[in-house]
Amino acid sequence: MDLREKRAVITGSNSGIGLGIAEELAKAGAEIILNSFTDRAEDHDLAKSFTERFGVKARYIQADLSSGAQARALVEQAGGCDILVNNAGIQHVAPIDEFPVETWDRIIAINMNSAFHTTAVALPGMRAKGWGRVVNIASAHGLTASPFKSAYVTAKHGVVGMTKTVGLETAGQGITCNAVCPGYVLTPLIEAQIPDQMKVHDMDRDTVIREVMLERQPSRQFVTTEQIGGTVVWLCSDYASQVTGTTISVDGGWTAL
Repeated sequence: MDLREKRAVITGSNSGIGLGIAEELAKAGAEIILNSFTDRAEDHDLAKSFTERFGVKARYIQADLSSGAQARALVEQAGGCDILVNNAGIQHVAPIDEFPVETWDRIIAINMNSAFHTTAVALPGMRAKGWGRVVNIASAHGLTASPFKSAYVTAKHGVVGMTKTVGLETAGQGITCNAVCPGYVLTPLIEAQIPDQMKVHDMDRDTVIREVMLERQPSRQFVTTEQIGGTVVWLCSDYASQVTGTTISVDGGWTAL
């Protein structure tokens, strides 16, 4: 896959799934715009490392995606984009009658509303070029639900609905919009939870992963960030030019249950 001459903006991409996606796009030759809400030296150094490792242009742009204005400014400061990956997200677990209102609002803003704002700004430039790819990183929770995750599930279902709408609005224009729906992905955040889960359940690492953490994932294997990134790269290819307005589950069989 050759994505040279394509600029990719990936939200929430200084770690985890977003970083994995950025790396796979960089391997394919795309110019990379990394993003998160922090503005540290290591964030900008991370962008520089992409040039060193992959030989591509790369920048880091700080933006707090709980703000619609900052989400729009991210795409504008990038100079537009050919590939937009809406990945930024946060999580909170609580019963709905105990869910903090401010936390609900922030999850909806970051996980769902930001994708609206970035997409709205990115599409005119894509239409002008006659080519574009919008990839929304939803979740298995965009297709199914779990208790105590009301804001996250609501936001991810909303992202899936918006994906379908954008796919219809851009059909036949050389632009596609799709949602990738991962199951449990082995990220540094998840990796850090494993020792605590081992203590709580008095299990060894492999058993607690298989029987507790991946109970709902039939493969009993974590999805990798490389697999998510590879799926995004494929969606950017000519092979996927007629794949639009749909979801692709990368979840070890979770949503087949």
